[in-house]
Amino acid sequence: AGDPPPRVCDDYWSEFRHCRSVRNRFHHFYTFGTSPSCQQWKEDFNSCRAWEKSRSPEAKESLQKSERGRVAEQRNFTPVWELRQHPPRDWHLPLDHGNPPDS
Repeated sequence: AGDPPPRVCDDYWSEFRHCRSVRNRFHHFYTFGTSPSCQQWKEDFNSCRAWEKSRSPEAKESLQKSERGRVAEQRNFTPVWELRQHPPRDWHLPLDHGNPPDS
């Protein structure tokens, strides 16, 4: 039970403040058509503080469950580009290779 929280508690508070910012709320509304839900960041901050202060097993489990959920959510996103296994064959050629210079 002496393990530290996964993040510094101030990180959760910073995420909560960022989530509640006008800029983030506008961006989220523009992107998704809804206001962001920031409650989980606040709950995680409170759980983190409880874990630090009293080593509460309930707070520890709550925070770990939330972090696992975030990691699982990130896995749902596929990369925009496929990662290369090898460099392109012509990586060593000048960038304007095959294109005539502008006249």
